[in-house]
Amino acid sequence: MAEDRIKSVAILGIRGLPAAHGGFETFVEYLVPVLVKNGWKVTVYCQHIGTGPIFTSKYKGVELVHIPVKNDTPWSTIIFDWKATRHACRSQSLLLTLGYNTGFLAIYCRIKKVYNVINMDGIEWKRGKWSLPIRIWFYLNERIACLMGDHLIADHPEIKKHLQTRVSVDKITMIPYGAESVETAKPEKLKPFGLQTNNYAVVIARLEPENSILEIVQAFSQKPRDYDLVILGNIFPEQNDYHGRIKRASNDRVKFLGAIYDPEVVQSLRYYSRVYIHGHTVGGTNPSLVEALGAGCCILAHENAFNRWVTQEQVLYFNNIKDCSDKLDLIFRDDELNTMLKLSSRQVFHKMFEWLPILKQYEKLLEIKLKYALNKSLLIENSSSSLK
Repeated sequence: MAEDRIKSVAILGIRGLPAAHGGFETFVEYLVPVLVKNGWKVTVYCQHIGTGPIFTSKYKGVELVHIPVKNDTPWSTIIFDWKATRHACRSQSLLLTLGYNTGFLAIYCRIKKVYNVINMDGIEWKRGKWSLPIRIWFYLNERIACLMGDHLIADHPEIKKHLQTRVSVDKITMIPYGAESVETAKPEKLKPFGLQTNNYAVVIARLEPENSILEIVQAFSQKPRDYDLVILGNIFPEQNDYHGRIKRASNDRVKFLGAIYDPEVVQSLRYYSRVYIHGHTVGGTNPSLVEALGAGCCILAHENAFNRWVTQEQVLYFNNIKDCSDKLDLIFRDDELNTMLKLSSRQVFHKMFEWLPILKQYEKLLEIKLKYALNKSLLIENSSSSLK
């Protein structure tokens, strides 16, 4: 029984595989082939919209456990996480939980004596988009996950510093997010949008206040320009007041393309941009910023500790609307600077964010923690036996 646990891990906290929802799913898509190749038994829990009993399937050597829930709502996700956690704890595998949105479930794992490694993601309760009750929910779950999780992963040094205010430093390991290196793309993917290579700025982000979308649009639109500003992300100006303000602030060179999920189109839009603008002000190692580095983009980022570490201070930064506008002027007119910044992005990417070294760090951590959990359980078993 103990030997079966040596190479067994169950992954919780995502919607499932194949990846179709976000950064954590993409990360798992890269991680599981490495683990399977190296002899791990990997189980991934998948949220299935529907009814009926739990069922399983296989995907790239991984066992997928599909847990049906009736609806695609936050409450349904909580139910899914609860059922997945109960099921995973029965397997006695090491747990890798991605995110702390239902961090209270770590209490159950601790009761069942199942070792739980939690990737703590960003500081979700600080995001301005959430109402006060939701922020309180995230805050409490972060606290519980920190206390009840057996080991924590931070994807950024600033996240690690934050977690150190909750737990001791030896309980935290810093491992960043990764991305693929993009060496080429398909220029024909730009044609449906009326775009030309190297003749537009691009923003790929949710249209939320903490991502500085309004400030970027205001900075771009305050004067006539010979370039376009392309924004990828759902916009609902009639239903969302912030979206309405963004729309009203934009001029006719701002193009709202909506949310695009075709990876080839997104890759081409990023790769052939004159500049990638990253306005995120909170979070850890943001996947979209790492992907921009991997595509060799010229990057203009909001100046904060999160973005400075990811880019290693090798890009341009802005602090306010005027600063953003001035930096755009510089990037649009200076070809030599543009080329230099693109080369800097690639250098930072290859030094820090290639997938394989990052995935190896994850596997090494999982091996260490699984051996620790096994030794701990054997000590308990031996102690119990000596009392009989």
